[in-house]
Amino acid sequence: MTEKTATGQTVPVAQGDIPAAEAPKPTVLREILAGSWLVSVLSIVVGLLVGAVLIAASDSGVQGTLGYFFSRPADFFMAVWRTVSEAYLALFRGAVFDWQAQTFVRAVRPVTESLVASTPLILAGLGIALGFRSGLFNIGGQGQVILGAIFAGFFGYWFTLPLGLHMLVAVVAGIVGGAIWGGIAGALKARTGANEVIVTIMLNSIAGYLIAYLLKQQWFRQTGSANPQSRDVDAAASLFPLLPDPFRLNAGFLIAIAATVFVWWLLERSTLGFEFRAVGENPHAARTAGISVGRVTLVVMMIAGALAGLAGASQVLGTEQRLTMGIGGSLGFDAITVALLGRSRPLGTFLAGLLFGAFKAGGYTMQAQTGTPIDIILVVQSVIVLLIAAPPLVRAIFRLPAPVGKGAR
Repeated sequence: MTEKTATGQTVPVAQGDIPAAEAPKPTVLREILAGSWLVSVLSIVVGLLVGAVLIAASDSGVQGTLGYFFSRPADFFMAVWRTVSEAYLALFRGAVFDWQAQTFVRAVRPVTESLVASTPLILAGLGIALGFRSGLFNIGGQGQVILGAIFAGFFGYWFTLPLGLHMLVAVVAGIVGGAIWGGIAGALKARTGANEVIVTIMLNSIAGYLIAYLLKQQWFRQTGSANPQSRDVDAAASLFPLLPDPFRLNAGFLIAIAATVFVWWLLERSTLGFEFRAVGENPHAARTAGISVGRVTLVVMMIAGALAGLAGASQVLGTEQRLTMGIGGSLGFDAITVALLGRSRPLGTFLAGLLFGAFKAGGYTMQAQTGTPIDIILVVQSVIVLLIAAPPLVRAIFRLPAPVGKGAR
């Protein structure tokens, strides 16, 4: 590119020398197409498409039409459409609204079951997301969930306290249990520089063996059952229901909403949250600015553990009502996918938790009514997370423009 000088001579001008006012500005459409939220949505779409392929491939009717595909290809495509649409409609009916139910209660119960399944995912996901925003890879959500459940469950049936106070004590105990387990990893990271990924993974194993040991002790489980489980928590310690029977939605979902607001305020409006984000962006610069990286590491891991502990408390006090070997399920690992899909933002994590909760609740209905293996839902979730972790791949598939602006991903 050239321009004329005051003497009339033509001289070359480098592209980087163009004044900012003359540089091409991104259009609104380009900003929308390059936004990270669109990548998340398209990742979900691709995941569902992959699930559709697997659903069709596993159906015997679709397989049968392949034998005469070239003579009557329409039969194959009709079979694929019928199989996939029935499976996803069953998924929707099991997760949101069952229009074929005989009563209104049974029709709306699926959405409440999705909220029940999403509650621990949201709480644990917020803990994982907080660590990600602070530059820490907290893979110990599983152990922190288990410790929170152990503390909350034990305090839930060991003591006899007045209504309301007992529930509060049990919930706080779950928070403390998770915070202690997260704090161990944080202290080792801050004091010795131990890798938090390795430490938290090992703590997951320890937590699993710990609950297995405790549930074999009569003083702990307080029940004569041959099954490794504790007695039920007291009614005074249970999270109160939000809806009458047969709905299972309880106060745990309100706690998840409150936790989402708290994490947003902590990260975006508090001085401590600013330190978290500063350490996450550049720990060396944060240390130069006078921020104690070790203290931030410890506090982040304790708060993250407390949130995961809340997830365990919501399970044992609200949904399961007793401690069992599988009380944690795969919540800690699923929470990692929830945090990734939510891009480690509080609102995004909340919405991702709702989506994965709907997948979990609707997957059982899909399997029962159509015979579709529920494992396909796990594959869909895995594909979504894979694409979330590789935004350039999604942009290449849909030919989207590169991110716009500084720091865009």
